[in-house]
Amino acid sequence: MAALLEALNLEVRYGGIVAVRGCSFAVEEGEAVCLIGANGAGKTSTLKALARLLPSGGEIVYAGTPLGNLPAHDLIARGLALVPEGRGIFARLSVAENLVMGAYHRHDDEIGADADRLYTLLPRLAERRNQLAGTLSGGEQQMLAIARALMSRPRLLLLDEPSMGLAPVMVDRIFELLRSVRTQGVTLLLVEQNARLALEVCPRGYVMESGRITLSGLSAELRDDPRVRAAYLGG
Repeated sequence: MAALLEALNLEVRYGGIVAVRGCSFAVEEGEAVCLIGANGAGKTSTLKALARLLPSGGEIVYAGTPLGNLPAHDLIARGLALVPEGRGIFARLSVAENLVMGAYHRHDDEIGADADRLYTLLPRLAERRNQLAGTLSGGEQQMLAIARALMSRPRLLLLDEPSMGLAPVMVDRIFELLRSVRTQGVTLLLVEQNARLALEVCPRGYVMESGRITLSGLSAELRDDPRVRAAYLGG
């Protein structure tokens, strides 16, 4: 497999504060990879830099092309989509309108068919398609945020803390959705504090601490690592 995404000596600064320090990692085509770590480790800053929402040092290469100063909105058409922390849905638009917004760059005849497929996969959204997105529950909003991103037909999907603030039953449903997305051939890079679930869904992972990648490997290996178990798995 060829690397779909590579970060080479990635660095993110907020004024004099260095949030991400010389991180290098890769995501192969068709993989699901997780990035785990504590609050403040630099995970969200990393995803925002990859999505060109934050200026960064180092180099980001996507599909063999250095991104340089490419603006964030151009990445959608290239197949890179972000589901942000906090969901970022359009609260005053309906569920259906949010899905259409996810396909704003497309000019093909399959947008309606793609929405219908997502409604079949996510019947809760189908039931609420005419409801304002801001009136949905937190879990339903997260489903909508992921579905909206999928409407762009992404090649690579970045997800930032999709389980945050959700009840356990909704967390299970969100991660079941991510498993389904994987079967469709979409490459995933998942940032998640729920390390146990992240390592179950993703066969490979990275551990970030204080802005640096400190461990990497197969998820089975990371689950057995005493440092990971002590810090993130409660054992």
